[in-house]
Amino acid sequence: MQASLLSFKDWSHERLSNLLSLALEIKQQPQKYNQVLAGKSIVGLFEKPSLRTRVSFDIGVNKLGGHFVYVDSRGEPLKKREDPVDVGANLSCWADGVVARVFEHQTLVELDKGADIPVINALCEMYHPCQALADYLGMLETYGSVKGKTMAYVGDGNNVTHSLLIVGLILGCHQVVVTPKGFEIDNSIAHLANALATKHGANLTITNNIEELTQADIIYTDTWISMGDDTPLAEIKQTFAPYQVNEALMEQANAKHVMHCQPAHRDLEITGSLMDSDASLLMLQSENRMHAQNAIMAALIGKVEI
Repeated sequence: MQASLLSFKDWSHERLSNLLSLALEIKQQPQKYNQVLAGKSIVGLFEKPSLRTRVSFDIGVNKLGGHFVYVDSRGEPLKKREDPVDVGANLSCWADGVVARVFEHQTLVELDKGADIPVINALCEMYHPCQALADYLGMLETYGSVKGKTMAYVGDGNNVTHSLLIVGLILGCHQVVVTPKGFEIDNSIAHLANALATKHGANLTITNNIEELTQADIIYTDTWISMGDDTPLAEIKQTFAPYQVNEALMEQANAKHVMHCQPAHRDLEITGSLMDSDASLLMLQSENRMHAQNAIMAALIGKVEI
């Protein structure tokens, strides 16, 4: 059966570490990998609009010597038009891999069930594995290691939080998650995170109390309202305001750097001054999306050994 990436939750420490090392090598020595996808076509299947994901995958495939075909479902779930299992089977007739950015994780499961080519999760409501790998690539470059460092996520418990936890804990990175009440991470992810922390010897703190964030190397945040959520900002602004990532919080946690997966709303979840400061790793994260994704495609589709 083909090797797909729907999430990293079943990956070993060794394999994930090797993938991270491959991403760094591809970034540093791109000429070694510029024909990894030669003669191969990758379909980008997008239910949701995108800037960083679409452009980084499209250009990334090109840099690996392959061809990217963009398929836009015009903001509607794929299943409204055709069963995802049948889409996966059809795409397998022509393509060598599928990159899918979807509303529901189950769509990826069905796509993967019908396909006999790798399916890569470019975002769903539960996971964002490509983003997490790019973020830890940035941590590796900035600190020289991931294991033993501390990543603190502050804000809405969402798909990015889930993948940061999974990838970080497998790599041995200590984790702190601080969310307002009612906006916690999924219970199944919390259970998994506890198991991964025990298995890989990492510390894990999950809390609603922002005062408990007293030590971190990097503080990470995301939008208070996820893309496509029509909840009026006024309804949640009061709830989330104490969780804004700002200079005072950085000092409280003795944090050296800040991350945000973008798009960011200046002076809401993060201050604009912090985004523009020397502590900001936002553009490094953005740059690393392509290199992390290229490593995933090189390993799963280009058969580069990890």
